[in-house]
Amino acid sequence: MKKMIIDADTGIDDALAILYALKSPSIKVEGITTVFGNINVDQATDNTLRIIALAAPAYDVPVAKGAGKPLRRGKPEFGTHVHGANGIGNVEVAASAQQPLDEEAADFILRKSEELAGELILVTLGRLTNLAHAIQKDPSVCGRIKHVYVMGGAVGVPGNITPVSEANIWGDPEAAELVIASGVPLTMVGLDVTMKTLLTGEHLDRLRQSCGEENAGVVDFIRESHRFYFDFYRSSNYFIDAAPIHDPLTVLVAEDPSIVTTQLMNVKVVCDSELCAGMTVADLRRRSLVGSPIHVCTEVNASLAVDRLLHAFI
Repeated sequence: MKKMIIDADTGIDDALAILYALKSPSIKVEGITTVFGNINVDQATDNTLRIIALAAPAYDVPVAKGAGKPLRRGKPEFGTHVHGANGIGNVEVAASAQQPLDEEAADFILRKSEELAGELILVTLGRLTNLAHAIQKDPSVCGRIKHVYVMGGAVGVPGNITPVSEANIWGDPEAAELVIASGVPLTMVGLDVTMKTLLTGEHLDRLRQSCGEENAGVVDFIRESHRFYFDFYRSSNYFIDAAPIHDPLTVLVAEDPSIVTTQLMNVKVVCDSELCAGMTVADLRRRSLVGSPIHVCTEVNASLAVDRLLHAFI
């Protein structure tokens, strides 16, 4: 059983990742922390509570609201053109009676890292601001967390918000560099693998036909929210009725790292460049001198990843 905290800016693919984690028998979601990114942190928190209620897990999943802005930068920018005005494809999901904790996300991460020292896995699906705040408060947290899986970055492929930068790292590059340089065990699940792992409308149509009645409402939400997502990827990447599973893949890798190939690289985040802010620079020279060592996903068994994702809802 993998004990996870999911840190999310709950948009369309975050929601799918959370739903998968709550349905997987090999994952125990110890809590969800929220952060600005796809949408503002208040909307992300509300979305998270609604998605948990939709999933109806057999155990309580606490939610802690986190950072509403970057570590050092000014007003954040949101990705509503990608995820819709409400962050989940403008789909209406019933409100939840659950309330967020009266505890900040960074403090929740620190508390759970002490309760589950050596067992806790942190899966970050948005900006790394909450984890950066936790490390600033207590650097020893890096020795208590078993592993961090980061949806973010791009090493051998283009960025998705600038020519060289992936959105989660670009949205708070100082936080990302702080986390990468902290020494916490970390795997970067970036665009090098997520852009190869596509969920299609045909996948979702087949899933609706084969899912159990208890999952029908969840699958209907996934299909409806992904219509907006597919439209964005049609205009931005020329994908036809398809979109990458950025965030779900990161949860899948945290659950079973064997679905990807990783390479240990020294990586540094560019913070002081208007054009290249958020770029994840890997020093691939034979004598690598720049950056901090992390595991970077380079290849993925994409068909297996999609099959596992869909199987959770059958």
